[in-house]
Amino acid sequence: MERPRPNWKLHFGALWGGQAVSLFGSALVQFALVWWLTVTTRSATVLTTATLAAVLPGVLLAPLAGVLVDRLSRRRVMLAADAAVAAATLLLAYLFASEAVQVWHVYAILMARAAAGAFQEPAMTASTSLMVPGEHLARVAGFNESLRGGMGIVAPPAGALLLEALPMQGVLAVDVVTAVLGMLPLFFVHVPQPAPAATAESGPAQPSFWGELRAGLRYVRGWPALVTLLGMALFLNFLVSPGSSLIPLLVTEHFGGGVLQLASLDAVFGAGVIAGGLLLGVWGGFRRRIYTSLLGLVGLGAGFALLGLAPAGAFWLALASAAISSVMQVFVNGPVMAILQATIAPEMQGRVFSLIRAGSAAMMPLGLLLAGPLAEVLGVRTWFLIGGGACILMGGLGWFMPALLALEDRAAASAAPALAIEAAD
Repeated sequence: MERPRPNWKLHFGALWGGQAVSLFGSALVQFALVWWLTVTTRSATVLTTATLAAVLPGVLLAPLAGVLVDRLSRRRVMLAADAAVAAATLLLAYLFASEAVQVWHVYAILMARAAAGAFQEPAMTASTSLMVPGEHLARVAGFNESLRGGMGIVAPPAGALLLEALPMQGVLAVDVVTAVLGMLPLFFVHVPQPAPAATAESGPAQPSFWGELRAGLRYVRGWPALVTLLGMALFLNFLVSPGSSLIPLLVTEHFGGGVLQLASLDAVFGAGVIAGGLLLGVWGGFRRRIYTSLLGLVGLGAGFALLGLAPAGAFWLALASAAISSVMQVFVNGPVMAILQATIAPEMQGRVFSLIRAGSAAMMPLGLLLAGPLAEVLGVRTWFLIGGGACILMGGLGWFMPALLALEDRAAASAAPALAIEAAD
């Protein structure tokens, strides 16, 4: 396996910086499109359908993406994905400029962007573990969370200002430029590749697509802690994820707010993520990092529940719930990602991270199909109460799950058949 270079900070920093610029453009577009759909349709079903369009490609393409990320040059995979995002956004900008845009056009572009993300995200995640020394992976995970938090602070008000100053096609053009800037480091930075897997009998293997896919499934199935974690993610995503797509309606219908209130809620959430990342970086979490994640899951549930309980005249409680939820989200995600990057075999990471991503998102479409119609009948607050209660329950039960508590034991990872990749059929 190729080890991180002595000057890894320069190489990874350039790559990370380029992706940060691209992420900023994507956050602007996400905010602008959600707000356009909100004010144009005032429909919970439309918002949940848009979220569904942004989720399904990742679920359906995950098996293909995972195998290709482990087979092909990860640098080229990221380049192709970023180029596809820029092209899709440019097409949507043309539709807005020609006043021909329809809601279904937005759905289609969201699907195209999500399809590209299904390849880009596991490629970047798998590359990180080869570019960054293991002892710094937790810090990088914290920086990633802080980056997302920073985007949550900067992008919403920037998006609101751009929507006031520019037509929609102008906002989309900004995303095209940032996508191109994000691609530039990939032309110069060395992105290492894992050594090919080998079988005991024949040395370096030349497995079929299906053989590699089955190997990835066996790897996950042979790791009880990972199976437990994935099962929790399926359950929680079914109940929690629909709430995020309903926040714009919660702001406009329950709190009687507008674009500035939505932007401020997003900004507080982003500030909380940054604060949580800094706090986790200073504290470091419990010695067994899964304990930190379980504690964060209980806190995340409390924050969601508070958002559902906040009265219409107490928007400040919504801001407080966003702060709590965002800090706790860092405690949930950061330690788990560091554990997985450090323990999953590098030549398997594209497949495993794609399967984790797909498994976590697989239940989301079912939740979204129910969330839109039921939110219109029962009110949007219902989903935040259900999701918050589920997080608290699962976070508490996690302390009594031996397989989950053993997640970061390397013995569990080594027990999985990491190198048992089948030869070509």
